[in-house]
This record gives sequence, structure tokens and C-alpha cells, in this order.
Amino acid sequence: MTTRFYDGIDWPQAWYATVWPQAASLIVADDWRAHLNQRASQMQLRNHLGLPLQFIPQEELPESIAYEAHISASGKVPTRENLHDFFNALVWLTFPKIKRQLNALQSAQIATLGIGKSRGPARDAATIFDENAAILVVEDSEEGRSLLENLRQHQWQAAFVAQAALFGSKAEVWGFGHALMEKLVKPYKAITAHTWVVWADAAFFRQDWDARRAWLDNQIAEKLLTHDLTTADYTPLPVLGIPDWWPDQDTAFYADTSVFRAKRSK
Repeated sequence: MTTRFYDGIDWPQAWYATVWPQAASLIVADDWRAHLNQRASQMQLRNHLGLPLQFIPQEELPESIAYEAHISASGKVPTRENLHDFFNALVWLTFPKIKRQLNALQSAQIATLGIGKSRGPARDAATIFDENAAILVVEDSEEGRSLLENLRQHQWQAAFVAQAALFGSKAEVWGFGHALMEKLVKPYKAITAHTWVVWADAAFFRQDWDARRAWLDNQIAEKLLTHDLTTADYTPLPVLGIPDWWPDQDTAFYADTSVFRAKRSK
């Protein structure tokens, strides 16, 4: 049997739970790209200009056109046969409204500023979201606010050990960035996500998986319509520190200050 570039991914790991529902059928398809386009058609996915979304070979991207601008103008997503683009496609199928809005932001910045050595702050922030974000959903309650404050202040023992029981009941982490997912194919302790925080009421955590996914897709996409995205929007999260995301999360594990760093004083 021919080995495929996505063989060997450890799908039961918690960090792939976000995209597994879309990946499950894709990894057994005879033609993964054709399956991507079939799913996009079934879901009636569109880009921000209303054009049908398609996943095309990278070779079809004109040399003179920027990647984000091409998606915006044509609805066609250049997709290489590698893990980076594979995860990107899965995120498009999972959070299509967020991806659509990020592409709108990126392409608007390109239209305004052009392509240069520097992306500019808004496009840089959108790219960070696209590549390395994790969505941190926190219950809007005293316990939820306490957990988030401990994470923002890098009080790792308090957040990950003392408040470990809150993960799953009053807080959830959803993978989003496709570069982040690619790194986690071969996980190492220092992998750190840029978290985007979403406040939710207690009812959110009692909904089924797809209802929670759809709510997040709507909420974040709507927020991005009016929010001036900057790199200050993110807080770092060492993802293997999330309770039950890695074995042997003992005191020594969290005492590693090369990963679980103290917050810098301003």
C-alpha cells in the first residue's frame, strides 16, 4: 500500500479533536483533494466575495499573485501535498466562517499595502491567528475569570494543577492554527499557541460538539468583522501543559521554566 504524507498522524490525541470529524473520511478517501472539494461543495462553502471554495494544486497559483489575494479573488485555495496545507484545508472545513473572515482581512491588507518584507501589524496578527492560534473558551463566571487571569499571569501551577478540573467543564481549548497542528505531529514540550479567548455561558459546555463548533465559528467571525486585530489580542499557552493533553504532568513537568516561563515584567 502506498504511504501517504498524512499517514502516521496520531489522531486520538486531544489536539486533533477539532479537525478529526472532517479528517476521518478524508484519510480513507482514494483521492484526498477530490474529497476536499466534494466536502466543500456539499457544505456550500464560499469565500468572502461569495465565490465557491475549491482546493487546487499549488502549481495553479500564478507567480505574480499572492496566496491570500488569490483565495480572495478566485475562491481557490492553493493546496500542496504536505501536512501544513492538509491541516489548513481541514480548518477551512471546520471553521469556514473564521477562515473566510481572516482571508478577507489578509487580502484587504495586501490590496492596501502590497507585498513587502513586513506584513504590517493587522496582517501579521491575522497570520498569527491563521497559523498558530488556539481558541480558549472560558465560562463567564468567577471560576472562569480566575482561570484566565492565572493563564495570563503565567501562574501555570495554579491554572494547570490547582484548577485542572475546570478544563472540560468551564474551559475548552480548540486547535485552530494549521502550523500549530503540523508541529504537534511530532510533539515537543515547548510548543506554544497564541490563544484567542472567547467568553461563553455555562450552557455552551452542555451543548454537543457540533453545536459548540458552529457557535464558535459564528461568534469569532462576527467579532473579526469589527475588531481591529493586533498581536496584543493573544496570550501564550504551552499546549502540552493543558491537563490530560500529555502524560506525566507532575510537579517537575510544570517546574520546567524553559517552557512554563514567568511573565515578563514591563
